[in-house]
Amino acid sequence: MSDGIVEHVKKFIFKSGNHRSEEDFECLEVLIPEQLQASYSFYTWPSAPILAWFLWEHRRDLPGQRVVEIGAGTALPGIVAAKCGAIVTLTDSATLPGSLRHCRRVCEANGLADQVRVLGLTWGLFLSDAFSLGPVDLLLGSDVFYEPAVFEDVVATVAFILDANPHARFLCTYQERSADWSAEHLFRRWRLRCEHLPLTGLGAEAGLDIDELMQDHTIHLLEITRA
Repeated sequence: MSDGIVEHVKKFIFKSGNHRSEEDFECLEVLIPEQLQASYSFYTWPSAPILAWFLWEHRRDLPGQRVVEIGAGTALPGIVAAKCGAIVTLTDSATLPGSLRHCRRVCEANGLADQVRVLGLTWGLFLSDAFSLGPVDLLLGSDVFYEPAVFEDVVATVAFILDANPHARFLCTYQERSADWSAEHLFRRWRLRCEHLPLTGLGAEAGLDIDELMQDHTIHLLEITRA
C-alpha cells in the first residue's frame, strides 16, 4: 500500500546464458512495486525492461560508473545498474513529490535505500538539483519521449548534463507511438549525436523472447552523445 493506493510488486529476473556449471550461472532479481491503476510514474512500461536487459548484458562495465536515470518512475533500469555495482542517482520531476516517494519505495524494496540517491529534476528547468548531480558517466531514460510537448525539455536537460560531462553518454529506449513523432531534429539543434543501437539478439543467450518482452510494441534503443 502506498499513499492509500492498492499496490502490487512485480518481480523481474535477469540471468546469464551460461548454464554449464552452477559457478558460471548469474542471476539478478529486482522487485518493482507498482500501483494498480497505470500512470506514468507508477507502472513499468515496456521500454524499461528492454533498457534493463541491455544494462544487464553489459553489467561488467557498470561497477563504479556514476549513473543517473531521468524520468525514473519505477526505476527498473537504474535499480539494475545499482545492483550491478553502479553509483546511481534516480531523478523524476521535482513537481511530482509522489513520484519521488515512489522511487524511494522501489529502492527500499530492493535493499538500496542507503545506496541510491533520489533527486527532483524537472526537464527544461535548471534549478538547484540540476547542479547537484555531480559527475555523470552514464545517463539513462526509458520512455521519456512519450509526449511531444516535452521533447525539447527532455533534450535540453540531456544536453545540459552531457555538456557538463563531455565523456558521458545517454542510453534511451522509447516506444514508437507515431511515425510523425521524432526528437532527432532536436538532437541536431542541441548539438547531440544520435545512434540507433540494434536490439537483435538481446537476451537470446538467456532464452529471452525479445518480441514477448516488447509486448507487440516497436521499441528503439538510442545512444546519444555530444556531437
